[in-house]
Amino acid sequence: MERCFADKIIEFNKGLCYTGRLPDGFQVMNPYLDNPETMVVMQQFYRKYYGDTQRREFIIGINPSRHGAGVTGVPFTDTKRLSSVCDIPMVSAHTHEVSSVFMYDMIKAYGGADDFYNRFYINSPFPLAIVREVKPGTWVNANYYDAPQLFKDVKRFMLSSLKQHVSMGLKVSKVFVLGKKNAKYIQILNNEASLFGEIVVLEHPRYIQQYKSKEKDHYIMKYLNAFGIEEEEK
Repeated sequence: MERCFADKIIEFNKGLCYTGRLPDGFQVMNPYLDNPETMVVMQQFYRKYYGDTQRREFIIGINPSRHGAGVTGVPFTDTKRLSSVCDIPMVSAHTHEVSSVFMYDMIKAYGGADDFYNRFYINSPFPLAIVREVKPGTWVNANYYDAPQLFKDVKRFMLSSLKQHVSMGLKVSKVFVLGKKNAKYIQILNNEASLFGEIVVLEHPRYIQQYKSKEKDHYIMKYLNAFGIEEEEK
């Protein structure tokens, strides 16, 4: 009997461990090791929305933020959205993450979390949070491509991660990549491993919230159109 999608995701997350090299000034955060409750709420989320064997389409982010999936273990989901939308409270942490705000506004426009997660699975080529030290004792979010050596160091881990995601039963003829620079590097990885067919590039939620907030509705509709949802169908 085929295992449900939730079991595969949970197994993947439980096994996450980065032991590779990193350039000076960068660190990797593993939320499943840092906070025991993260493992609990992550499993609740995936059992709620992915407890079936249905194949899903893949939305590819960059890497988790330290206030979103870096705390909850769920991509683009801070504790506010985890509780208010998914009805999964987290008592040990309280976070607000701007990318999560856009993503869940878009999910609401799509038709709600049940419908959205029934069709899509979101994760990142580097599925753990990366931070960099900007001054002694001060750490901020970092992207896997922020330094050439960083990408070089994590590239093998990213390829392995993407291959494991594909093996869960994701649809790969078309994937959605968030962020234009991210898409450039996903294309590099895809050229090497031939994992995906068409790559559809969408603006990253953080970029939209930070620089294009007045045009938010336009970008939500751009996402929906990319997903094949016309305005009159909403």
